[in-house]
Amino acid sequence: MKEKLKISLISFDNWNYDKEIVIALTKKNIEATHINIGAYKHKNNFHRLKNVFYKVFFNKNLKFKNRQEYILKTLTKLGRQDLILVLNPDLIDFEYHKQIKQHTNRYITYLYDSIARSMYPIEHLLNGVFDTIYSFDKKDSENYNFKKINNYIYFDKQEIVNQEKTKYKLLSIASFDKRFNTFNKIANQLSEMNCKFLFICVSRNINYKLLKYKWNNFIKNDKQDALNKCINFQSKKIPLSDIKKYYDQTVVLLDLVQDHQTGLSFRVFEAMGLQKKLITNNKAIINYDFYNPNNILVIENEKLNFNTEFFKTPYQKISEDIYSQYTIESWVNVVFELEN
Repeated sequence: MKEKLKISLISFDNWNYDKEIVIALTKKNIEATHINIGAYKHKNNFHRLKNVFYKVFFNKNLKFKNRQEYILKTLTKLGRQDLILVLNPDLIDFEYHKQIKQHTNRYITYLYDSIARSMYPIEHLLNGVFDTIYSFDKKDSENYNFKKINNYIYFDKQEIVNQEKTKYKLLSIASFDKRFNTFNKIANQLSEMNCKFLFICVSRNINYKLLKYKWNNFIKNDKQDALNKCINFQSKKIPLSDIKKYYDQTVVLLDLVQDHQTGLSFRVFEAMGLQKKLITNNKAIINYDFYNPNNILVIENEKLNFNTEFFKTPYQKISEDIYSQYTIESWVNVVFELEN
């Protein structure tokens, strides 16, 4: 009897997308393990205080080091792996990458963020520690000779929801970051159009960021950027299961990309799987085979002019041949070089 492949996935799993990869692998009768360093916590209050002390007085984050040690301990318990995939590897020091690689026959990584947004130098990717580097960003793939692959639809295709049964015309759930000014301008424009929307901005230090935004707006005295009262703010992350419930209530999803990003975010694939329309400022989307101007409205940050007819016309289905290329089943086959 053929032995099961052993594959480990190492990630922070900030929004709980990564665990779906492990689920997809398990369905293929693969012994898959998720080493979620985002779930790592201090053992007790003493260790927590010790970490604070070292950060303040020695500029050292013990939790960062302990997470990496946790990876090695887990791999030692699991035994040798056929393959290890690291998602966004800049959270792991190069010396630890070398040690992790010793636990596997093949060591690969996938970047679902742009190099321009990384807090760490590109050298940690170009020193040969990884056997293969996949990236969702077209420009990064071309500039650094990475293998280009998109994000994926992580759930089964949903039935098209009757627009009359939805609560909102446009919905967005996103982190509070540099994009907020554009989110706010869109919200103000939608309010003027009497178009009902739901925008939820999430950040751990949301009160500080809101205060800073209001103060900057007060200094500029710019009424166009006045904080829209209909935007919701919260510090707690929204579970993926709850996000899907919100999506069911809207006609269109909003996708605003980060600066310098050319890869497609998960919003694009969520919209595809939900069979819902999308508004995005990612101009690169027009070059994809699933692009349909009836389903996808491309806007510019400087010219936020919405076509109201876009909200009224029904969603046009994508052919199954095209759709299947963007499922998580297809993604794991490509990345892990598995047979269909």
